[in-house]
Amino acid sequence: MKELIEYIAKALVDSPDQVLVSEVIGDQTSVLELKVAKEDLGKVIGKQGRSARAMRTILSAASTKLKKRTVLEIIE
Repeated sequence: MKELIEYIAKALVDSPDQVLVSEVIGDQTSVLELKVAKEDLGKVIGKQGRSARAMRTILSAASTKLKKRTVLEIIE
């Protein structure tokens, strides 16, 4: 899951070297924290949150297949 979000985020931003994804694993839920450069934050979120929503949808579909729950948090 971590690699998936990292791959998508690096494709969206101007500074792919500053993309950082960390994973906090719980019993039933994993939380992926996505950090990007400040000037790339708008590109990751997208207009009206469309890019962020799309990443969350892909993540939800992939984690459902693995019978886990994964949440994406975009950190400023």
